[in-house]
Amino acid sequence: MSQRVPIPALFVTALVAGVSFWAASHILPAGPALVAWKGTAVALLAVWVALAARTLAARWLAVVLGFAALGDVLLETSGMTIGGAAFLASHLLATGLYWTNLRTDRSGTGVAIALLLGIPCAGYALSGQPGVLVYGLALGGMAATAWISRFPRDWVGAGALLFAVSDLLIFARLGPLADSIVPTLLVWPLYVAGQAMIAYGVVRTERAGNEGIHDRL
Repeated sequence: MSQRVPIPALFVTALVAGVSFWAASHILPAGPALVAWKGTAVALLAVWVALAARTLAARWLAVVLGFAALGDVLLETSGMTIGGAAFLASHLLATGLYWTNLRTDRSGTGVAIALLLGIPCAGYALSGQPGVLVYGLALGGMAATAWISRFPRDWVGAGALLFAVSDLLIFARLGPLADSIVPTLLVWPLYVAGQAMIAYGVVRTERAGNEGIHDRL
């Protein structure tokens, strides 16, 4: 299996967009340019996935990432409810992707159950808002199914966990960390890192599968 990142320039550009937005968001005033900048990182990851591995799973993940990029923008332009709805759709689509690509064994089932139940409960405990509990169920489902999917846990499973931690910090900002700088510093880096790890893990797996098929022809 090749470890080389396909179309490395596009993947690196997505990471640079994510890192530079984090820095710019602490310096520049809010405005349309900053909103567009925010949406660029994950949108570029979506394009990269679609081009790097032309399989059903890769195209599916590209749509998942597309909804996440839309959510990044809508959180700034339309508020938490509308932006959260885009992320909810992204999580549900991601859950479907991982569920249709489960491992053949049952390893990790206990961890998956803990994520499925623990993430929504933690979100509600941190925020005290019923809507967060509903969203948390989708987030927990995404993380749980990523963990038991056939995609590598050290990339996709771990990336999903980083995404979940990022969202839990957002919920904590509504409660115990309302006056803390921790969410401001960590939410975006954890989120972008998680999405990049998921994208890389799925692409690497899909390309390896395609190479294996071609080798057998």
